[in-house]
Amino acid sequence: MNSDSNSPGKILQMYGLLGAIAIVTLFPLLWLVSTALKSQTENIFQSPPQLLPAQPTFENFITVWQTNPFGQYLFNSTVVALLTVGLNLLFCALAAYPLARLSFPGRDWIFIAIVSTIMIPFQIVMIPLYILTVQLGLRNTYLGVIFPSLASAFGIFLLRQAFASVPKEMEEAARMDGCSELGLWWYVMLPAIRPALVTLAIFVFIGSWSDFLWPLIVIQDENLYTLPLGVAKLAGTFSLDWRLVAAGSVISIAPVLLLFLFLQRYIVPTETSTGIKG
Repeated sequence: MNSDSNSPGKILQMYGLLGAIAIVTLFPLLWLVSTALKSQTENIFQSPPQLLPAQPTFENFITVWQTNPFGQYLFNSTVVALLTVGLNLLFCALAAYPLARLSFPGRDWIFIAIVSTIMIPFQIVMIPLYILTVQLGLRNTYLGVIFPSLASAFGIFLLRQAFASVPKEMEEAARMDGCSELGLWWYVMLPAIRPALVTLAIFVFIGSWSDFLWPLIVIQDENLYTLPLGVAKLAGTFSLDWRLVAAGSVISIAPVLLLFLFLQRYIVPTETSTGIKG
């Protein structure tokens, strides 16, 4: 049975199926890049579609960058995304640790209540959040953009499960060495759940980087526009020239792809019980 399942024919079929799925998944991205590289003389809506541009050019990228403050948009998105990731990891880790490792009355009910908020659509709390943001004087500020993402129920759930999986022996050894509760959290628990932290950081970064609705609501100053708002502005600026919109979209998603390629090697299970002998 094993030899039949590992036969060259079966392996070729498996790789063929995986290759087909990969092509279908990557086709929209490839089409976006192809459109951004096509010159103004090429028809992007021809049938049958031509995936590879006849005369690839970076003219669309140059036009977008020179006619719009994409450098400022990129800076704004970077600041917002990095602040969102840092504060989200901090607050989620602080909330998840006691829910996983400490015992106090109502702990499980608090955790259930937090997780239950995942089912509430953002559109329901959007208006109260906007009113609170205006009352706090955070409109047209970086902090106003990241305000709804300071903590998330998903992040608390993910880190709580990661904290709960850390062996108790590590905690007991740290306490015997005189480590305080905050020191235990910082020096022992956080390093032990690094893969979960990296995973959450990627999710939060992608969500913050691609968020369109909330920045559109709280930002009226174009100098504070993030990349999604800048790309949306391209449609009106160039009378919906899809080549230029595609070029702006490629500029917008390139940092996310680079970040994922850089951090994917850290998304691996960490064996926290390596140094523990039973």
